[in-house]
Amino acid sequence: MTTLKETIYDESKILTLSSLEHIRLRPGMYIGRLGNGSHPSDGIYVLLKEIVDNSIDEFIMGFGKRIDIRIDNRAVNIRDFGRGIPLGKVVECVSIINTGAKYNDEVFQFSVGLNGVGTKAVNALSEHFEVSSYREKKQFSARFKSGELETKPITQDTNQSNGTKISFIPDTKLFPNYSYDLGTIRKQLWNYAYLNRKLTITLNGEKFKSENGLLDLLNEEVNDTNLYQIVHCQSGQLEMAFTHTERYGEEYYSYVNGHHTNDGGTHLSAFREGILKGVNQFFNSGFEGPDVRDGIVGAVAIKLQEPVFESQTKNKLGNSDLRSWMMPLVRDTFVDYLYKHP
Repeated sequence: MTTLKETIYDESKILTLSSLEHIRLRPGMYIGRLGNGSHPSDGIYVLLKEIVDNSIDEFIMGFGKRIDIRIDNRAVNIRDFGRGIPLGKVVECVSIINTGAKYNDEVFQFSVGLNGVGTKAVNALSEHFEVSSYREKKQFSARFKSGELETKPITQDTNQSNGTKISFIPDTKLFPNYSYDLGTIRKQLWNYAYLNRKLTITLNGEKFKSENGLLDLLNEEVNDTNLYQIVHCQSGQLEMAFTHTERYGEEYYSYVNGHHTNDGGTHLSAFREGILKGVNQFFNSGFEGPDVRDGIVGAVAIKLQEPVFESQTKNKLGNSDLRSWMMPLVRDTFVDYLYKHP
């Protein structure tokens, strides 16, 4: 039997950490698993995603049609052509938690970044982090090491287009022996492309662009095994696509504000229920869920102003009030499609 070591628990044992110290001490709370890059959920891919998410938010708001990414060994460089971080707040926006414009609906209406943590976590967990913001022919650049400002920031004139560039190298003390799997990253980037039609993303010069959104996604996933033409509908902030194959069970791809929710959530539940309700309404029938959904391959994407995720890694949506309006929207959109495509 293990004997507990006797300790004294008094005021001297109480610690107050800075936000960056807390991120480095408990990185799993911010990015999930650490890993070495062998699994798609490993932390190095979350770091990449956190930065790209900000660039996607710019595109969603109508700024910047291209995102350029370069990965050279361990170094990651991401350049977008959005509005650029306001020059007087660049340091704060990448190093102080709960600082940012994602709380302002006028600036970002459908953002996946909600709490001002993502970029700061990347900064804190990187042995090298550099940010440059370009706005109106001015450039502001700052360099960090493990989240701490390394040198005095520089402001200078530039001919660069507006936008933001971030470079980082994950800290090998936290991510030992890691390496990027470009196949995993390509899948990530294709998801971004499917969800943001007309956006061009490049990875080391390779282009990712979709013209047909979720229709392109399902065509890729079912690979001509679909039993009928893919149903593809859009209504307001909802886009959905589905078909059936000879596979068993159900297979879904769900997204919120351009973010892949691996574990689904309330939007996926509303989508599944809406399809069943739509079939029963159109055919005036009483089918059960398995009767309609067995063999289905579907994708659903919605945009929400106030998404509620169940963790910082945003793998599952938890908005409890969503079903009341989304399920009827899916049902009615599907029924309308059936009437138009007899």
